[in-house]
Amino acid sequence: MNHEPESFRLLPGAGGSPVILHVPHSSRAVPESVRGGIVLDDRELEQELDHITDSHTADIAAAAAAASAVTPWQFVNGLSRLVIDPERFPDEREEMLAVGMGAVYTRTTHRERLRADGFDGRPLVDRYFHPYADAMARAVGERLDAVGRAVIIDVHSYPTQPLPYELHGAGRRPPICLGTDPFHTSPGLLAAAEKAFAGFGGTGLDSPFAGTYVPLEYYGKDRRVGALMVEIRRDVYMSEPGGPAGPGLLALAAALAELVDGLLP
Repeated sequence: MNHEPESFRLLPGAGGSPVILHVPHSSRAVPESVRGGIVLDDRELEQELDHITDSHTADIAAAAAAASAVTPWQFVNGLSRLVIDPERFPDEREEMLAVGMGAVYTRTTHRERLRADGFDGRPLVDRYFHPYADAMARAVGERLDAVGRAVIIDVHSYPTQPLPYELHGAGRRPPICLGTDPFHTSPGLLAAAEKAFAGFGGTGLDSPFAGTYVPLEYYGKDRRVGALMVEIRRDVYMSEPGGPAGPGLLALAAALAELVDGLLP
């Protein structure tokens, strides 16, 4: 009997912590029921997972949570973003539809075919995307109820060299890219992140990736929900593509823990 991997996990933190470390792209797991709709052979799929997965970011978040003075919450995607990408808009608002990478990808990082032309992604959205979004919204709501605010820190990574799918790959690629939102990223949150990650050779804003993740029911509506995306250039902590982590992982976890602690009253 085949056992489908867990779709997502909410790892409890301290009751008084407003912080949720969100890790959406760390997993390589593709359920067999989803694998059948992907046209790549096994070798090609492994190569694509090397490029598209934010490898070891769940380990960075876990180590940061363990090192924080007040343990943050962690919301971790248990499935590959090749199943669904929980950070995309599920409709025509998503700019990545232009390269076949909406909520359900139909093209690879190299703009080659991932799923058959005309593939209907709605069943995947219903089965995986909406439950994930609902659970993340509940997690945010619980932080608001408990402490009156929530801060979502998105933990991502990106390749040193741009991949063909990137719409904004011609810009700067700093060691740490901080993705911001004009409504949800306060000056204090941004300043705390710039301070925490100052030791990695420089931080930049919104290049090559911009924006933050906020559940849609709060997005642009509730200023009690803060959000920041931390995009780590992969050569800072791992061998590319898809290789092992190096000593940079623990240094990044320490910096992330510093950011988490800096967000407490």
